[in-house]
Parts: sequence; C-alpha cells; structure tokens
Amino acid sequence: MPGLSHFKILVTFVPIRSESMFKRISFLVCFLVVLFSLNAQHLKREMRAVWIATVANIDWPSQRNLTSKAQREEMRQMLDQFARNNINAIVLQIRPTADAFYPSALEPWSNWLTGKQGVRPNPYYDPLQFIIEEAHKRCIEVHVWLNPYRVTNSDRTDILSKDHLYYKNKDLFVKYGGKMYFDPGLDETRAFLNRVVEDVVERYDIDAIHFDDYFYPYRVGNEEFPDEATFRKYPRGYAHNQKNDWRRNNVNMVIAELQQTIKSTKPWVEFGVSPFGVWRNDNVDPKGSATHAGVQNYDDLYADILKWLKDGNIDYVAPQLYWEIGKKVADYEVLAKWWSENSFGKNLYIGLYNSQLGSAEANQAWRKGNELVRQLKMNKRFPQIDGAIFYSAKAFVKNKLGLNDSLQNNFYKYPAICPINRNIQGEEAAQPQNIHVLRDGKESYLIWDEVNEEGGCQTAYYIVYAFKGKKVGDMNDPANIVVRTTDNCLNLNELNRKFRGNYSFVVTSVNRYKHESVPTQGVTRRMSFF
Repeated sequence: MPGLSHFKILVTFVPIRSESMFKRISFLVCFLVVLFSLNAQHLKREMRAVWIATVANIDWPSQRNLTSKAQREEMRQMLDQFARNNINAIVLQIRPTADAFYPSALEPWSNWLTGKQGVRPNPYYDPLQFIIEEAHKRCIEVHVWLNPYRVTNSDRTDILSKDHLYYKNKDLFVKYGGKMYFDPGLDETRAFLNRVVEDVVERYDIDAIHFDDYFYPYRVGNEEFPDEATFRKYPRGYAHNQKNDWRRNNVNMVIAELQQTIKSTKPWVEFGVSPFGVWRNDNVDPKGSATHAGVQNYDDLYADILKWLKDGNIDYVAPQLYWEIGKKVADYEVLAKWWSENSFGKNLYIGLYNSQLGSAEANQAWRKGNELVRQLKMNKRFPQIDGAIFYSAKAFVKNKLGLNDSLQNNFYKYPAICPINRNIQGEEAAQPQNIHVLRDGKESYLIWDEVNEEGGCQTAYYIVYAFKGKKVGDMNDPANIVVRTTDNCLNLNELNRKFRGNYSFVVTSVNRYKHESVPTQGVTRRMSFF
C-alpha cells in the first residue's frame, strides 16, 4: 500500500508522552487509514470498458433490418449511457465471421448489419468511422474486436457473399462442428489476417486491436479438428506426436506477426487478448491455477497466453472470469489472484460477466444482484489488476439489477483515464498553453490554446481540474476532475451549482499513448450562479 507503509514507520518513532497524545495519534492513524481507503476506492487510472457484440445482433444493432438512422441512434444512446457511467473504452466487434462492419476491399459487409452479407447500409454510412467519431467525442477509447478464424456460425456456405474469399480459394477453409473456419496451419491464413488488421489500423483512428477467446474452436464431442493433411504437408519440423505443439505454434506465429504489423503501422495502437479464464488447471501443470475447468486455453484452444505475455507479443490481457466467487471448479477469487501473479508486468483487465446478472438460468449468486459488486471490490485487493471489461453492452442498456446505479454512485463515481500501457514505449504529452477566462456578459469561458501534435503525440482529449480556493490541490484525486473534453473551451456557467466561491482551474492534455501532460498554470475564478 503506497504511502500507508511510510506512515506506519513515522508513527512507530513518535514518542507517546501522555494518554491525550496517544488518543490524538490514534485518531490521526484512523483518519489517515480511512482517507487512504477512500482514495484507493476511486482511481484516476483505471480501465473501464464494455464489449459490444455484433454477432447474432447480441448488442448492436439490435436487429438486422434497422435503418441506418436507427442504427446510429441506438449507438448514440448506448454511448451516452456509457458516458454517464464514466466508462472510458468500448470493445467493438467489427469482424465477427470473416466479414466487416466497415467498407473493406478484403471482406464483405456483415449480414448482422444489413441482413445479407455483402450488402452495404442504405442510406450509406461507415459504421466504424461513425462509432469512432462518436466515442472519441465522449472521450471513450475504441478497441476493435476481430475473430481470427471463424467464418460461419453454421455449415451454410450459401449465406456467404459471392465475393467472399471462400469462393475464391476454398483450400483455405475447413469445416468443424458444423461451422466453417480458416485453417490456422496455413501461411496464407496468417498472411490474410495480417492484411485485414493492417487495413483497419492504417485507415481508422482506433485505440487497440482486440481478440477474444476464439482461436482454435472449442472442442465438439469426439470430433477431431480436420487439419491432419495440413500438418503432414507443412510440419515445420514437428514430429507427428507433436501435433498439439504445432497447433500452438500456428497461433503463436500469427500473434507475434500481428503485434509487428500493428506497431509498424501505428506504434501507439495496443494489441489485447481476452482469453478463456483458465490457462491450465494445476492438476495438469503445476504453474496452472487451482481450478478444475473442463476447458483450458493451452490444451483445448491451443492459445499459450503466458508465452505471449512473457514475450511481449500482446500489450494487455483480459481473462474472462465469468464465474462467481466460491465456485468449486473455477473460483473467481482463485483466478483473479492467479492472473495477477501471471501477467508478466503487462496490463491486466478482468473480464466480468454483467450479462449474467438477474438471469433466471444463473445460480443464486447472480440473481441476488451483488455478485458483480463483490467482484469489483475484490479486484481492489490485487494492485496488478488495472481495471475491468464488462460483457456485454445490453446489460447496461437494461440496467440489470441496478448496475448503472452501482457504478455511478460508487465504483465509477468520478472519471478515470485509461492506464498507460506498460508494454509500449510512449511519448510525453504536450502542455496546453495560454489558459485564461474569457467573459462575455454573464457568460464565462475557460479557454486554452489547442495542442497540435501528430502521431501518438496527438491529443486525445483535455482534462479540466477544479480546486476550491486559490491554490491547486491534489491532481491524483479524480474527484477534482471537472470534465474530460475534446474542445479547448469550457463554459463555466454550465458547471454544477456546487461550484460557489473561488475555484482554481488547471488543464492537462492526454495523448494517444495515454500520457498526461504537466498542468497549465492555475486560473482562479469566483463562481456564482443566478
């Protein structure tokens, strides 16, 4: 606990000469402990993200026959709700089944968007560009979520557009469990996926590329994934009894290549993965977690997450811990602790299952409404946890079991900046200049010069702080943040009426690397409302 340990040392060496002095010191200790606890509850740096699933119209758009205007309105309302919750990032699924929620020369328009694959929105608009602009306007990051290998959710290839890659080169695809997939063992698969990612990173002002848990597909009964012919043709030095290692190597290669593709295009764009919550059980591997999960990343999905973290091939990990605290086969507490100890210094965000809240099929822990609150509280015990990603957006729209209220009044009461990524060597943000108050009749505006930088140093948004009195106070306390804004102007008359008397304002800029600048000089203004 930073700070508190130093305080304990100080108290240890204070000579106590009287009972009254003892009482005063005891009171001081209690006061500082409480103060520390309150400060620890509200972090200035914390990931607060939401998955927006587009496959099967889970979150957005709510149905496939919506007009372009209705799609945009749904998204605006969703983003407004996130902003009220002080959410600072979305993870938007833009490639659910080798298709696109944006204009692409490589893959067809998604049928989940328009009802038929290959048909563009009418009237036309670019959904990804629209969402990026709307989210960034609200100071919300956009992490785009792609599924690497899945092509269909059924065995019906007739639903694919005639322009789909499947009809141009069927040798790249295999059928497993009644669904179609890219063959992960082919060089062409990796090359094509890199082209898709490079195209998105190059053309769009995104903040991250994101993969979820779907690498090799989840096992289907006793059916073997049909890659034997590929393995025999391209063994790459692996013996026949090493087929599982070969499969893991297929995924390892594409992950490493994608990191290089992303960083060579825009070094500030992050690469994150949200794996199934169990890497391996400890009865299989002593390095694994004390769980008895029926699925393991390493053994079943051929995803060696720990290698990617150790090698720095991904920038953050967001394990999907979708079980309750105390669950016998996969205890949330056990897994939160395990991932905290096995993130290799990379950013760690916990995937939380808010869609489970109040579900009639869920067990009692999720129907009572406090399970997610318990998990958010528990996360604070592990300093390695840098925040959370919620699955999924519709639970916020429906305000399941008052989740929005819990965030707005407690956990996310104040705004927070997304954490700096420890795997990316970023650059410092430029300090805003020439801050002053401009008066126009009864109107007063706080104004500063716009920061004009390029690349990763480009300003994402500004932060305005306000402090009671004529001095600048604690900038690490998010309670002092008035607003995050993309404008270089703030109408002081629009502030909450609690601002009365003298207040000192400062402004910082936050760049695309998430670095915050040094603050401007303080400007004091006497606040009054009529």
